[in-house]
Amino acid sequence: MTKPILYSAELSPAVRAVWLTARALNLELENRTISLFAGDHLKPEFLKINPQHTVPTLDDNGLIIWDSHAICTYLIDKYGKNDHLYPKDICVRARIDQRLYFDVGVAFASFRPIVEAVFFKGATEFPAEAVKGIHSTYSFLELFLKDDMFMVGNTITVADYCLVATISTGQLAVPISEETYPKLAAWFGRMKDVPFYEEINGQFVEKFRQFIVAKLEANKTAVDAAKNE
Repeated sequence: MTKPILYSAELSPAVRAVWLTARALNLELENRTISLFAGDHLKPEFLKINPQHTVPTLDDNGLIIWDSHAICTYLIDKYGKNDHLYPKDICVRARIDQRLYFDVGVAFASFRPIVEAVFFKGATEFPAEAVKGIHSTYSFLELFLKDDMFMVGNTITVADYCLVATISTGQLAVPISEETYPKLAAWFGRMKDVPFYEEINGQFVEKFRQFIVAKLEANKTAVDAAKNE
């Protein structure tokens, strides 16, 4: 068997969620970079693999899976030496699944309008409604963490790896206030203490920060230039 292939884009939180999970499993992936800005995801050869043309996309010896949550749970079930990251206990697994669905349906969805506004609509600042949405996400996560150190219980699960990839990116637009969201801020600090966090996620969050700051400045310059015409 060959190493599983992951079609990746380093600035994607979803891709980084898979990377974090794979590292926790000590699983080596073959990463193949897909440039979304260059349109690699729309090329015929990639569409044959994933007609939905999204990253991450996994090719595990011919088995094709996309959606980061489906990929992460599959990798754990197939390659995990134990079930610590995604316990087989149906009650615990149901809670983890809820957090994963929350990640894709609420957390990531609340951050996506920021990206679309800045990179595709020429926004010069973060839209107020999008900022409000991220605060709503933080409020829910604060409640989830009411009695737990991590998203489900007091040990790290796949829910933490998926959500930290999203939240670490979202906090670039809306920093996590320790006063308003003390449990979420503490959780984020614990996740950043994971030995491989910086290598797998942190450095790429910083790249994204630089990228979005540069784009905001470019958008402001374009607006100012248009005013002076």
